[in-house]
Order: sequence, then structure tokens, then C-alpha cells
Amino acid sequence: MRKALITGITGQDGSYLAEQLLDEGVEVHGLVRRLSTANAWRILPIRDRLVLHGADLLDTGSLVRLVGQVRPDEIYNLAAQSFVPTSWEQPLLTGEVTALGAARVLEAIRIVDPGIRFYQASSSEMFGKVQEVPQREGTPFWPRSPYGVAKVYGHWITVNYRESFGIHAVSGILFNHESPRRGREFVTRKVSRAAAECAVGRRRSLGMGNLDAARDWGFAGDYVRLMRLMVRADEPRDYVAATGECHTVRELCQAAFARVGLDYREFVHLDPKLTRPAEVDRLQGDPSRALRELGWKPEVDFTGLVEMMVDADLARVRGELPDDPEC
Repeated sequence: MRKALITGITGQDGSYLAEQLLDEGVEVHGLVRRLSTANAWRILPIRDRLVLHGADLLDTGSLVRLVGQVRPDEIYNLAAQSFVPTSWEQPLLTGEVTALGAARVLEAIRIVDPGIRFYQASSSEMFGKVQEVPQREGTPFWPRSPYGVAKVYGHWITVNYRESFGIHAVSGILFNHESPRRGREFVTRKVSRAAAECAVGRRRSLGMGNLDAARDWGFAGDYVRLMRLMVRADEPRDYVAATGECHTVRELCQAAFARVGLDYREFVHLDPKLTRPAEVDRLQGDPSRALRELGWKPEVDFTGLVEMMVDADLARVRGELPDDPEC
């Protein structure tokens, strides 16, 4: 039976990836830190089908032991300190986990078995102060946050191990991808949750930062499908995962509140404290290489994504679905 090891298995992407791999008949192993077990709500429906192991991206020894014990065919490195605002508050931790964590996993592969295939979760935040629109695989990076800087390191160390040691190592440059499993600290869940709570009278306002910031938002389940295609491809190459469309935070608010029959302008107000020290104004990806070479295409559009998230949060606040823990 084919084996896969996922770091960050308790996160949004990790849970979708684990489900898809299990559906393929893959034996799925997950790396968890002790503190991450409290956030395991996303994998509860499949928990009894997973094999979870304690290890840490800060500890190379624990990673070497884990890879040697599991001997996976493929490793997906999805673990990171992934919340951009926190990266300014904890830049060193972000570097240790998000940047050097990728290097430690790659080193474990080099030591144990260079034949293991590796996926690195890169990010559109690497483009930051964008040098061209849309952004593609060859667009120069100009990160505008400690998180973006750390992801650039993780991306290039993956390329380096591929070129230096012949490891089938690939980086997926994923643009913003969301779902009902997104953490509440992220802007999409912040908006979808607020729309649901306003609809039932639980709250009356929502403070937001830059409403004109524009992002290429897609569905996490679609992007996880691309991860699997990349790892299984004959030739290791890096790919952009995006929809090719851009929408502002204002459009996000408008669509979310409209889903529950409300006008966002009556609830959303600007809060200067929520603006970034260095803003990334517009991220828009060009997924044409993935479409052309791997036959991948996103299936959920922007409106469908927002409505999916609002519907889930409305069911949660009404008690029709179990609520997720607030970060």
C-alpha cells in the first residue's frame, strides 16, 4: 500500500489532502505537535483511519526518526506559521517553522531515502510587491511580510534539494485558498462568520482593514487536488495554483452579506488597527502551466466559495453543525 506523510495534517489543507489520499487507498500518516491536538477538529471524521505521530519541525532528529519509521512514498509539507499578521509579531518563530522547517524535512528525506517524493506548500505572499500581473512561476519574488520571506526560503531550498540531490521535490505556489474549514483568524472566515452572526442578530458590526486589497481566492479542496498531481508527475516542476480571477475584500464582504440578505455597508466599518505594516495590494495568479501540463482546473468559483463558507457558518451559529474552536 502506498504511504503518505503529511505535516500540518490538522490544518485546512491537511484535512482535505488526507481525505483525498484515503479515498485513493493511500495509507495516511500525519505529523502532529502536542499542542496541535486541540485543533484536530478538522480530521475528527477520519481520525480512526489515520496514523498520527508526534514530531516537530523545529527538531531535525524527530523528523529523521519519523521518516525512517514510516518510510513514506511521498511527503507533503503543509505545516507552517501561516497567519501573516502574526509573522510580524513573531518573525523568528515564523522563520524557524515556515522556512527552516521545510529544510529540516528535506534533510530527513536526504538522510533516510532520497527516493521519497516531496511537496512544499509555497505561497502567493512570496510575490508581495508584485512585479507583474498576473503572477506566474517565473515572476520575481518581493515578499512584504516575514511570512512571505520565510516562504521564499522554503521555496528555494526545495529547488536546491531537487537540483543538488536529485530528489523529486516540488513547490506549489498556492494563491489564497479557503473553505469552511479555514481558521477564524483569516479574513474570509472572519467575514463569513460575521455575516452569519449578523443574520441571526448575534452581532451588529464588523471591523475591517483595507477593503481594496485584492486577492485570487479559490477552494482549498481544488488546490489540494493539484498537490497530488504535482507529486505524481513524471517530471518535478513547480506550479502556480490559482483561479486567474481577482476580487477585493469589499467584494468578499458584499457577497457574504448578500448571501444572508444583508447589505454589508450597514455592518462593515474600517478599523485602522487592522491594516498591515506593508500592504500587499493585489495578488492574481496565472494557472496556465498547471492547466496545460497537468490537466488541472479549479471547479469552485468565487461566489460559490463565499456562499459555501457563509452557509456553513450560518449552520454553526444556528447549532445545526458542530462549531469549530475559535483561535
